Parts: sequence; structure tokens; C-alpha cells
Amino acid sequence: MDYPILSDPEKTFSTALGCLNARGLTNRWTYYFGTDGKILYVDKSVNAADHGNGIAKKLAELGIKKKSAD
Repeated sequence: MDYPILSDPEKTFSTALGCLNARGLTNRWTYYFGTDGKILYVDKSVNAADHGNGIAKKLAELGIKKKSAD
């Protein structure tokens, strides 16, 4: 992958964004951030079976360019 993915085992980020559900588990949402750290989009309807394609499509829609291969 050519974009960073956040791991949040202590749920610090999830708590700050209010995306923990009633059981204390993090909802399966995908956040897209700009280079300035601002949230560009939140996808709350994640389908794990084909989410990779959805991520690629949303990144393109948001104008986030692919890194070139070295």
C-alpha cells in the first residue's frame, strides 16, 4: 500500500473521535485524512469483502495521487 494505515490498540484515537460502539468496540469505519491532518471523509458503511476497491476509488475521488514506483 502507498498510504499509511493507523493501528489503535489502546483505542485512544477511537475514543477521541467518538467511534466506539456501546460494547466498547471500535466501529469499522474508514477515515481519510488530507496531508494537513484534517479529515476529508468518513466511510461508515464498510464492507470488508470489497473495501480495498472502495478505498482506491475514494482516494481517487478525493484527488489523492498514487505514489510513483521507484
